[in-house]
Amino acid sequence: MQNELVIKNGLVLLEDGEVKTDVGIKEGKINQIGDALEGEKVIDATGLIVSPGMVDAHVHITDPGGGYRDEWGYVTGTAASAKGGVTSFMEMPLNQVPATVDKETLDIKYQAGENKLKVDVASFGGLVPFNLDGGIQELDDGGVAGYKCFLGSCGDPSIPGDFQNVDDYTLYEGMRQIAKTGKVLAIHSENAPITDKLGEIAMAKGATTLKEYVATRPAFTEVEAIRKAILMAKETGCRLHIVHVACKEGVEEVVKAREEGVDVTCETCLHYLYFATEELDDIGPVVKCSPPIREQSQQDALWKHVQAGNIRFITSDHSPCTPDLKDTDAMHAWGGISGLQNDVDILFDEAVQKRGMPLKQFAEITASHPADLYNLDQKGRISIGKDADFVLIQPNAPYTLKAEDLEYRNKISPYIGREIGAQVYQTILRGQTIYSQEIGVTDKFLGEFIKK
Repeated sequence: MQNELVIKNGLVLLEDGEVKTDVGIKEGKINQIGDALEGEKVIDATGLIVSPGMVDAHVHITDPGGGYRDEWGYVTGTAASAKGGVTSFMEMPLNQVPATVDKETLDIKYQAGENKLKVDVASFGGLVPFNLDGGIQELDDGGVAGYKCFLGSCGDPSIPGDFQNVDDYTLYEGMRQIAKTGKVLAIHSENAPITDKLGEIAMAKGATTLKEYVATRPAFTEVEAIRKAILMAKETGCRLHIVHVACKEGVEEVVKAREEGVDVTCETCLHYLYFATEELDDIGPVVKCSPPIREQSQQDALWKHVQAGNIRFITSDHSPCTPDLKDTDAMHAWGGISGLQNDVDILFDEAVQKRGMPLKQFAEITASHPADLYNLDQKGRISIGKDADFVLIQPNAPYTLKAEDLEYRNKISPYIGREIGAQVYQTILRGQTIYSQEIGVTDKFLGEFIKK
């Protein structure tokens, strides 16, 4: 059977492990896997790792901005995704204005991304106090792949249509409704009353450093919120996913609940596995996020949980902003990190090259596990019939990240200046090259919205 494209001679990460073989592609799908395949076009992957394109399950794009947050966007965000080897991502229902909470706002989001996507995008719908009267079902009908809510404080009350964190009743009733859809509720778990008050006290005392900021969001405030979410999941039968867990105690709560039969999983983010509290003030507010980056001992414990399989997958929690929102003291700076473009290269270096993670597990935590959780059934695996989405990784190829390397509209990232020990060589979406080191990012918009 003739292939339109063959990737030859690479070390291919299949479901049962890595093998040096060829992959044939036809009509955007994986058509054949085997030796000595022939095709109309050939990519020689000698010396490269051929991994499933990453599925980053936690990305904020902030388009449309509604006149409030217009300096973000799909064009540059999905270009960074392509350059970074992320062929699909799950987009959060905030920081867009209006937030994605019902049919009308979901349609506005789809319109905002029309002809602007360089990778495929699946959507979260929001759970907020003002969409319990039909909004949850409208989002399901509109094709969201999952739902998201905040227990920690979020949104700007002065902006009409901005996102809001849930109260206890909204969490309970929202879980009851979401359970009926069969989809997953992803939760930002922090105790808002405690962290907000600790933050107020710290600022009143003149706090300005990242170390002081971290102290206002202690680990127990994460754990308490995770316990509450798990209790509500037990009561409602809602499938549950805890996003960006930053402490070992939070992971332990998830492990315990799973052993008790609760359908709950968790993720952590690359920055929690890379940075530690002890170095934050030397870096500056560009590395501020919520939950905060904790001490080195927590990072070490998170890596152990990743390697043990207790953390289902890794995400970027990419949350860009304009430089002025970081150009202030730590207590007032934007709480988000731009990391989407460096998901694959840094994680491959840190997990595989430095810590010896098996390549099979690398493919699982970057692609198959997030695809499975959100039922992105054409994504996440190098398997016949799946979308022909690949990232070709050049191992043992160190480079130093520079601001001009970034595709972001606002070229800020805590990874600038860091030596990264691997590189993304080429990214392929449904059989089409969307990035290569030779030609850069494609000028075509080949991405699509994934509707479930």
